[in-house]
Amino acid sequence: MEFQKDNTFITGRFKSVGYAVKGAVKLLTTEHSVMVQSSVGVLLIIAGFYFQISMTEWLCQTLVVGLVLSIEGLNTAVEKIADFIHPNYHEKIGFIKDIAAGSVFFAAMTAIAVIMMIYVPKFIA
Repeated sequence: MEFQKDNTFITGRFKSVGYAVKGAVKLLTTEHSVMVQSSVGVLLIIAGFYFQISMTEWLCQTLVVGLVLSIEGLNTAVEKIADFIHPNYHEKIGFIKDIAAGSVFFAAMTAIAVIMMIYVPKFIA
């Protein structure tokens, strides 16, 4: 079956959203790192309700969880493309994959810093 682009605005947008949801489901059901990170996100939601965090704290928490999951999705896409292009080990492909993984590291460290700023004072007080 050949791909045909939908050039109409409304139905084209609905199809785009459908592809995005399909991709999100694939990430959540096939990638272990995304499973772990989304589970942490659910635990943070529970903690947010338990500690009655402020609207600003909810905003920051939501943004960093979304940031980590988004960057992890991009990292996964880079890895899948790299593996498709060159299935065997290659030094340059390894370098590219390491850089993509490094971006997840930066996002995760940012998330940890924000989450600590939100929750550590609640344990100290």
